Amino acid sequence: MNEYLAATLLGLVEGITEFLPVSSSGHLIITSALLGLDGARVKTFEIIIQLGAIMAVVILYWPKFWGLLFPKENTYFSGVRGLWLLFLTSLPASFLGLLVHKSIKLYLFNPISVALALAAGAFFILWVEWRKPRATCASLDTLTPAMALGIGCFQCLSLWPGFSRSAATIMGGMVLGAQRSTAAEYSFIAAVPIMMAATAFDLYKSADTLSTADIPFFAIGLGVSFLTAIAAIKLFVGLVQRISMRPFAWYRLALAPVVFYFFNAA
Repeated sequence: MNEYLAATLLGLVEGITEFLPVSSSGHLIITSALLGLDGARVKTFEIIIQLGAIMAVVILYWPKFWGLLFPKENTYFSGVRGLWLLFLTSLPASFLGLLVHKSIKLYLFNPISVALALAAGAFFILWVEWRKPRATCASLDTLTPAMALGIGCFQCLSLWPGFSRSAATIMGGMVLGAQRSTAAEYSFIAAVPIMMAATAFDLYKSADTLSTADIPFFAIGLGVSFLTAIAAIKLFVGLVQRISMRPFAWYRLALAPVVFYFFNAA
């Protein structure tokens, strides 16, 4: 397959799935396997195109990020307090990721592992929706440091490719008392520091495998990911205010055995 077409397809998959509770990394691993793409360059590409999705969040939530630098009166998710909350959320997964980064790449970046993570994440979503935790946090301004750190601990589940960072943080936020829409909004914003850190770290580790010839391939994936993520976030924000996360869980449960059977048979 033409590599630019492959970059476009992977960019579409990344942009659509990054902020939905279905796992972008899992879908990228599956798509790459179906396209016959493999190797260190492709694995690095799958990480780097997340920058497109990060840029989409920054653009759509620019007032929130601006407020972190220039706080407004009577807005508690801003300035030093807002930065502190994001730091607490990013800390657990960043620390654990540094410890197990090599093992994750070696043992978990494969379709069978993704199939198991898709199912595990689905059951987690269904359990939270069935439990219906009482919401005590209706906006980012009422998010506490304890909740931010707790969401960060749940975010560690997303180190298992296929589990989904979005699912881990949204459902973790709901378990800790955040309203579904608030948990989703915080999930988008909290994704930026952790994804930037992961991308920078992977770039550093993979710098010797990349060359200037890779720029067009990476640029296409980034651009497609950015545009698609903007549309996906807007759609998801509208959905999360009207429906539960159960449809995403059923989708994951339907996909998991298909992935397991197809790739196990192969």
